[in-house]
Amino acid sequence: MKKIGLLALVLLILVSGMLFSQAQKETEKTYVFAANCAWPPLEFVDENGDIVGFEIDLVNEIAKVNNVNITIRNVAWEGIFAGLANGAYDAVASGVSVTEERKATMDFSTPIMVITQAILTPVANTTISNTASLNNKKVGVQLGTTGHIFLDDFSSKTAGFSVDIRAYDEIGFAIEDMLNGNLDAVVTDSVIASDFVLSNQNYASKLKVSGSASDLGDPEPIAIATLKGNSEVLDLVNNGLKVIEESGKMDELKKKWNIL
Repeated sequence: MKKIGLLALVLLILVSGMLFSQAQKETEKTYVFAANCAWPPLEFVDENGDIVGFEIDLVNEIAKVNNVNITIRNVAWEGIFAGLANGAYDAVASGVSVTEERKATMDFSTPIMVITQAILTPVANTTISNTASLNNKKVGVQLGTTGHIFLDDFSSKTAGFSVDIRAYDEIGFAIEDMLNGNLDAVVTDSVIASDFVLSNQNYASKLKVSGSASDLGDPEPIAIATLKGNSEVLDLVNNGLKVIEESGKMDELKKKWNIL
């Protein structure tokens, strides 16, 4: 009798454990966020092959706050929004500027920073300091970014202004081409430009932020993008950002990654 009772107890414990484990698996939510990991200090691949950066840390903190799993997928910028539209991932955390055009198909989180466009040149350059001085120059941009869009639009609408725009898959390729003497300047987000000058030992002695191109467009809020109408993911992100901001973690992460 005691043996039968003991056996029943063991079976009950095993079954309960299995049910509890299954319940845990069912309640664990997993999301996929896309990032173009070629934008230091926001997201990039370090010397160990790991994906790191300010937004990477931020996404991981959002996951922790909401007690969910978030996988970060390294995706090429060209086509990153098409992947969001077709459901390949749940959100894009990749230095995304909030624009009216993008609002038509995407929802955006609370902004995580505000940036402008900046001009990078070799340190020896003394003639380029603003957008007007880019006239008749060869200028590198990253394909499909707001810097690319704004500069192209400015050039087409401004009388007497012409620029040879050369678009690259990654901003780093444009930087290298400039250092090789094939470009006069590079236009990119201010936070990206500052990183190449302030934080990157390979470029600090070779490059400078020679001026602002803020007249190309209004200051740009940067936010995490979700598919329009996906309130579940948007609420998840905004809840995480609220907690991170109120706890002081946001300031801590910005200091860590030299986000000025």
